[in-house]
Amino acid sequence: MTKKIIAVNAGPRKGWNTDTLINEAVRGAEAAGASVEKFDLYRLEQYTGCISCFGCKTEKFKSHCIRRDGLTPVLDAIREADGLIIGSPNYLSELTASFRALYERLIFQHLTYNRETPCCNTRPIPVLFIMTSNAPDNSYLELVSGYKATFERFIGPTDVLISGNTLQLKDYSKTDWEWSLFDPKKKQERHDSVFPLECQKAYEKGLKLTE
Repeated sequence: MTKKIIAVNAGPRKGWNTDTLINEAVRGAEAAGASVEKFDLYRLEQYTGCISCFGCKTEKFKSHCIRRDGLTPVLDAIREADGLIIGSPNYLSELTASFRALYERLIFQHLTYNRETPCCNTRPIPVLFIMTSNAPDNSYLELVSGYKATFERFIGPTDVLISGNTLQLKDYSKTDWEWSLFDPKKKQERHDSVFPLECQKAYEKGLKLTE
């Protein structure tokens, strides 16, 4: 039976760092025989984060977000999937607002507030969580560890890929901004030499996700 993987890009820039790594993971999953459906959160119809309506805490809608908007197809697809690839760039020391909106609604629907059974998700699936950042690779380990722990508690076993010190522009010299916190040339060199290896890692993790 063909496995169904959902891929979610929570970054706004198609073809850039986060999107590229997600696409490589998708290629890996497809090479392993999986069927993949991808969502770009910045191109969906209007949506919000959790509105704290507590509809998911009723027996009728247990473990289901009842909010109907642009995120509904994504949440429905993840619910039926065999695996999840989700990635976001880091903006101002956090993940994007789009990521947070999905994250809130994805996680909160499974939270029970019951000490004995804190999670009501009866169908855990593996997750590949990707974060890209302009900062060095080890800058946000605590942040990523927190997300990983929550994904594992409410969604399923989670693998992580962090890509740091990413290239933000194709050519920094074509702007009139003073890029004095880093050396644009070294950033380009890092992108040319290291980022392809990270793409290979993403591909391999996509393969592994279908096991």
